[in-house]
Amino acid sequence: MNQDNIKASIDSIETFGLVDGPGVRVVVFFNGCKLRCKYCHNPEMWTKKENNYSPQELVDKIKRYKPYFKNNGGVTFSGGEPLLHSKFIIETAKLLKQENIHIALDTAGVGLGDYEELLKYIDLVILDIKHTQPHGYKELTNLELDEVERFIQETNKQNKPVWIRQVIVPGIMDNYEYIDSLIEYLKHINNIERVDFLPFHRLGREKYITLGLEYPYEDKNEMDKEECNKLYKYFNEKYQKNSN
Repeated sequence: MNQDNIKASIDSIETFGLVDGPGVRVVVFFNGCKLRCKYCHNPEMWTKKENNYSPQELVDKIKRYKPYFKNNGGVTFSGGEPLLHSKFIIETAKLLKQENIHIALDTAGVGLGDYEELLKYIDLVILDIKHTQPHGYKELTNLELDEVERFIQETNKQNKPVWIRQVIVPGIMDNYEYIDSLIEYLKHINNIERVDFLPFHRLGREKYITLGLEYPYEDKNEMDKEECNKLYKYFNEKYQKNSN
């Protein structure tokens, strides 16, 4: 395949990321996303924009930071939704593997359905759980839960290491009933290495206003971090007990 003919719409590149995977990472934020999550803080990335990088151009930029990766750093493809750029990521990943660079995929699991080949090149999946129940998922994202399940099936099939992220939104996830449903939901995801709770914040509100969009959670306060920690403690104790 001629890589010169493959380009992607990349919003931004963070060169010293410390939270999107192990070690020091270059985080590539792709434009485009099918979901319309009500707590999304990057609405400017919903729509694909002009394609501005080829695989080789991106790899050349990433390679500059390779000395900082050491043993466990690398690249994280994020967004937006990187799965909407699967062909580009496959070709980029082939070049990164020639450089022995670790690749993580930060995703909601909703792409174009062509996950098998892409996942062959991914070393770590960081999966964002939006909601555990079909009705709650539809209410939160405006899409059905089915596509996520297809992605999870392929991740399980290839036995990829998985990190789970769950945003805790007041009035939705800040209760033991939801946490119990999360514990149950995670039973069908293999090889989970880590689970993180992220308290809902309103840092994206100004972006909505700038873009002329209505902010969906205008009536919600930010999630109290101490309460979030209490829920995580409950989750962790029960999850570990069920895992043993």
